[in-house]
Amino acid sequence: MKVLALGAAGAMGAAAVETAARMLGVERLVIADRDGDAAARAAGRLADAPVPVSALALDITDEPALRAALTRADLVLNTVGPYYRFGPAVLRAAIDTGTHYLDICDDWEPTVDMLDLDPDARAAGVCAVVGMGASPGISNLLAALAAAELDTVFDAYTAWPVDVPDSGPEDGLLADGHPTAAAVHWMQQASGSITAVTAGRLLAQRPLRPVELTLPGGRHGTAYTVGHPEPITLHRSLKPVGDAANLMVVTPWTLAYLDTLRRDLDAGLLTNEGAARELARPTLRRLTRSAPTALLAKGPGTLPPFFAALTGERAGREHRVLAHLDPGWAGGVDKLFGDMAQATGIPLALGMSQVIDGTARRAGVHPPETVIDARRFFTDLGRAFGGGSPVLVESEPVATPTPRSA
Repeated sequence: MKVLALGAAGAMGAAAVETAARMLGVERLVIADRDGDAAARAAGRLADAPVPVSALALDITDEPALRAALTRADLVLNTVGPYYRFGPAVLRAAIDTGTHYLDICDDWEPTVDMLDLDPDARAAGVCAVVGMGASPGISNLLAALAAAELDTVFDAYTAWPVDVPDSGPEDGLLADGHPTAAAVHWMQQASGSITAVTAGRLLAQRPLRPVELTLPGGRHGTAYTVGHPEPITLHRSLKPVGDAANLMVVTPWTLAYLDTLRRDLDAGLLTNEGAARELARPTLRRLTRSAPTALLAKGPGTLPPFFAALTGERAGREHRVLAHLDPGWAGGVDKLFGDMAQATGIPLALGMSQVIDGTARRAGVHPPETVIDARRFFTDLGRAFGGGSPVLVESEPVATPTPRSA
């Protein structure tokens, strides 16, 4: 297939194309970016790739130019954010040009908008996979592995680390002092209202709510809700009859400072950019305001840093299932998550490989867990880092089942 990579001069796009350029089924790779010189440099770094790699200066807000580029491609990888601006627009253009599509969208609002394009994609014979990164992406596929252990899903949680050990925290500021796009996104998803699943229904709720978890292996701790696509898509795919949310595994002081920023964001005293800057460089005034919350907040305890945790029924008995990254994995969890660009970009390329060879090529707009073969994905992820499968799935029956309303 001829592959067009939008925004691939950026860090996450570059990680994706470095992997994609060496995959079977890729006949040609075009690296497109608004900065043509950056695209040319990115293409130059792949001069030894086994397929032709070229560069294209492309502003995706130029709709005729975007559609012309898509027409010449069989599949597009979209790593251009923010997705609330560019996700639905690029997907719509891909559907109109008959171009298969994958992205790393981690905003829940455009995820809903793109899923609503499913009938159009089906009619056009286009396969689109949205949110094929780390979280969402790896997280969704961990949830799929856990769900395979159950007959019925009650609750479904995905979780990612912030400042706990082995989380690989980033400073959040660029060299020029401006906050990173990821930090600004984080502030947006930790303020206002988010959508999660309560009693089997999608409902708006306040972020940073505590969720206390008991997991297989005697693990126990508290994590906190944040806006993300996972509960939106798991509600459709796994159909939990209880609760579902995306969680941060975070220490009490960071949680407390985030909550102080959330309150000021909601009061209009900060912008997302200003809050992201303050998170990277905390001020004494807000630290002081955060102290009471930090002293009362519960911590992560023995929760693993990155996981999917489900409860449900199997053979008439309630079970807890935990799917998580194996801390003893030969490839190294630290190596994977020490660089969030590769932790996001490489899964995008691995998802693309399943679309190219037909494994996941089903017309429509899909979250990863509905079309990507999870077991194969994790085998491929392990291979990409020179080790075996990075995943452990643990299950245990619940001694005292949770009372549930009929």
